[in-house]
Amino acid sequence: MSPNSTNRTETQFTLSFAFLLIVLLAVSTIAAQELQQGVSVQMAPTMNAQPQPAADNLNAWVIAITQDGHIFFGAKPVTRDGLLNEMISTPRQRDQNLYIKADARAPYSQVEYVLKAAHTVEFEAPVLLTAQGESTKPGMMVQPKGLEVWVPTGAPTGPEPANLEVSVSSDPSAGLTLNNHEVPWTALKGSLNQFFRGKSEKVVQLRGSSEVSFAQIARAVDECRAIGAKVVLITPEI
Repeated sequence: MSPNSTNRTETQFTLSFAFLLIVLLAVSTIAAQELQQGVSVQMAPTMNAQPQPAADNLNAWVIAITQDGHIFFGAKPVTRDGLLNEMISTPRQRDQNLYIKADARAPYSQVEYVLKAAHTVEFEAPVLLTAQGESTKPGMMVQPKGLEVWVPTGAPTGPEPANLEVSVSSDPSAGLTLNNHEVPWTALKGSLNQFFRGKSEKVVQLRGSSEVSFAQIARAVDECRAIGAKVVLITPEI
């Protein structure tokens, strides 16, 4: 075999080996991304969610709630009682956040329970993961996005909040009460802006009926975040 032939063979082998490494790396990356995604749910659509890249970390705290109300800690199914025990016994870094990945059709009562558990283990500002309509190329990974909310840690302090309630209604345009006055969904943003006119800080205390779907709560939070308001989710006592 001539020296040139030997060089070509070595070059081909090197290229083949490099290609194999690239393929293996791509496969492992895809596998890791699939693992991070965890339980698949139909996300609630929003317009004002913010990027949450940490939700894709392998050690991210993601609690999923399926359409029928089943709860998963990561990819592990848990009962209501088991969820709190799992959260207490699982170590976490101090700067880690909690991501709630609820199906749009899931009953809000299950999300409320997760929020109560989050309060118990001292998560002050969990994130509701949602879907954000945007065009992506085929095969392109979609970065997780969500809406940050707060859970009360004591008696309310600071400026007067707006009190918003979401209840069950057969009329899709109804079901909202702002400061004890019914308001249609289409007028919510304007009504909030009117309430906060001249105020330096905007805080909305949001209560939801246990029977409403998570999509309705996500929509209300989304409308509040659209005007820059901090949303505090009020849940029944544990």
